[in-house]
Amino acid sequence: MAYIILIIVLAVLAVAIGGTLLLRPRGSRGAPRRGGADFDTGGGTGTTTESRPGTAGAGTIAAPPPQPSAPPAERPAEAPALELPPPSAGRMVRLRARLARSQSGFGSALLSLLSSGRLDDETWDEIEEVLITADVGVTPARQIVSDLKTRVKVEGTRTPDDVKAMLRTELLSQVETEASRALRTRRHEGRPAVVLVVGVNGTGKTTTCGKLARSLVGDGETVLLGAADTFRAAAADQLQTWGNRVGAETVRSDREGADPASVAFEAVSKGIETEVDVVLIDTAGRLHTKTGLMDELGKVKRVIEKRTSVDEVLLVLDATTGQNGLRQARVFAEVVDVSGIVLTKLDGTAKGGIVIAVQRELGVPVKLVGLGEGPDDLAPFDPDTFVDAILGG
Repeated sequence: MAYIILIIVLAVLAVAIGGTLLLRPRGSRGAPRRGGADFDTGGGTGTTTESRPGTAGAGTIAAPPPQPSAPPAERPAEAPALELPPPSAGRMVRLRARLARSQSGFGSALLSLLSSGRLDDETWDEIEEVLITADVGVTPARQIVSDLKTRVKVEGTRTPDDVKAMLRTELLSQVETEASRALRTRRHEGRPAVVLVVGVNGTGKTTTCGKLARSLVGDGETVLLGAADTFRAAAADQLQTWGNRVGAETVRSDREGADPASVAFEAVSKGIETEVDVVLIDTAGRLHTKTGLMDELGKVKRVIEKRTSVDEVLLVLDATTGQNGLRQARVFAEVVDVSGIVLTKLDGTAKGGIVIAVQRELGVPVKLVGLGEGPDDLAPFDPDTFVDAILGG
């Protein structure tokens, strides 16, 4: 019995000692702690060399290990320097030489025929042919020939200077129009002017919008651009690039193929809110023969007019298309009530007679002409400069 009691006591002691060993912290077993720190376990009065960041207290605190240096922050991209475009006044005069080079054949042929020694029926037929070839149109060409015949009979002289003066007067009478060529781009009734730019594919509408924005900024007006051409992927980017150069904000959709009317409405609303002077709306090119697309263009105008009036509808025509451009113009004029014509590429192979033809056909004035590919080669149309350039005067 005594042996049994002794065995029980020894077992209890063994269990107690084992539990004590298991509960002691590892550092007290003499095993070095990670990092080689040496702790005093005899009452906490020793020193420690372990770093304890963020803790203030007695003892020596080792410096924290070096951290890898952070990569240098990327410098924000610098905004492009804003350009200061020249004012629109006098642009066509400055570009007159370029216009004269492209149109001189038309004028010189007429002057040569009119100042020839004889003006019989054959010569008058040649004069009419030159006019038609220059895209004046059949009816205006016959009217010009009839008027010239009368003047020649009445005045009875054909010196070079007289012929040139006579032809200049006749061409001016055909180019002039009672309608105003001034662009309506002034704020009115506390709201910005709204200009809608329309036309068929490839005539240069987006470029015209950008150049017109530059011209207006050069004249001291504030401009907001609306990228309502949501079908051509690069159109909004192209328009925004033009705007960024002169500090004009562009309202656009983040989704290709978005409703152009909603983009136009948002642009006009933004223009009213920010109190700009002019809102320019670029629209998608569309064939005049596509009824659905033309109806959509009419919708764009109607949606804008729920917010404010549309002050200008500018139809962009490629002057090199000649009489074909007139067929396009007729349909656009019916759908959106065109108020002005922009003739682009007039410095190239275009014939100047298209100015006479389009004004006579639509009763709408040519307000702007494109005379080159440079950013400032869009000019207000001036009849005197135009006719003088044709005649080389």
